[in-house]
Amino acid sequence: MTKILLVGAGKIGGMIAEMLVTTGDYQVTVVDKNAENLDQMEVTDTVIREIADVSDHEKLLKLMQNKYAVLSAAPFSVTIEIAKAAKVARIHYLDLTEDVQATRVVKDLARDADRAFIPQCGLAPGFISIVAYDLARKFDRLHNVHMRVGALPKYPSNGLKYNLTWSTDGLINEYCNPCEAIVGGQLKEVLPLEEVEEFSLDGISYEAFNTSGGLGTLCETLLGKVDNLNYRTVRYPGHRDIMKILIHDLRLGERRALLKDIFETALPLTLQDVVLVFVTVSGDIGGKYMQESYVRKVYSRSINDHIWSAIQITTASGICAMLDLLREGKLPETGFVKQEDCNFQDFISNRFGTNYAEDATVNRVIERQVA
Repeated sequence: MTKILLVGAGKIGGMIAEMLVTTGDYQVTVVDKNAENLDQMEVTDTVIREIADVSDHEKLLKLMQNKYAVLSAAPFSVTIEIAKAAKVARIHYLDLTEDVQATRVVKDLARDADRAFIPQCGLAPGFISIVAYDLARKFDRLHNVHMRVGALPKYPSNGLKYNLTWSTDGLINEYCNPCEAIVGGQLKEVLPLEEVEEFSLDGISYEAFNTSGGLGTLCETLLGKVDNLNYRTVRYPGHRDIMKILIHDLRLGERRALLKDIFETALPLTLQDVVLVFVTVSGDIGGKYMQESYVRKVYSRSINDHIWSAIQITTASGICAMLDLLREGKLPETGFVKQEDCNFQDFISNRFGTNYAEDATVNRVIERQVA
């Protein structure tokens, strides 16, 4: 049985622990400084609970002893400390962070590491990069790579048309921080909440706009190989305009603690959500200008007699699948590992990755003949 340290017993951490221990292949030690979070987890032979503050470096190192890997489902603000301890303890490291700066530090730590450092293992960044790169490598020449992801309430009932489904800190981070993109073949920073577009799927209208972190390392991987690469978050129409008023006009982007308090006071949590994944790639294949798209909707559902939200299922499935693939020798076992280093077929056929597989569709359309 493989021993894992999981940092964070919140919404996503609980799902990760449930998925791993249900297989019978993993023993998970869950650490959190919040006793209430840990109390929601049943103590068994394969789930061990530990109350601890991971800012205590020596305590964290002790918890890492005899572990195969550490998985961080903690806030991005403590990601770096966990990664540093993992390097000292010489165990594999995986996280869910969307924070660009934290990932850069993890990359530096991984340069001479003799274990794998695999950040950004969730939905976006994470699975979205695996899908986009799999589509992109089919092309002889790339023109556009467009990545769109949304975690949305099934039944929106307020002006924002939004409910809290995951980390509030992460949500604010992606709405406020600069975004990476490739525009006209050049790497650029673009503003969050800008470049709004509208589209429809299955008769439902959506909007999408720039947010930070969702591209993962794809800008680095595809720079010089694609004309345009961008990531945008999907919401119901009208959401972006209200967020611009809050963040810019009312300057709550400068008072993120207050904005977090407002969100968590005014927006209820929901388990009735849907995750939308929409990737479109265009370019040349065999002398023809072509487009391929991957579209997937994942809904909340019952697993092991518990109702889990779609964002819990998709995010936890991403990091659990990457851990499984690492354990099976299907990922590099040393240094910095990008999400796009993972083979799409390996991921989607994995016992955790199959949560993304049902009803997934890939459509190829010939847009025009190249002269």
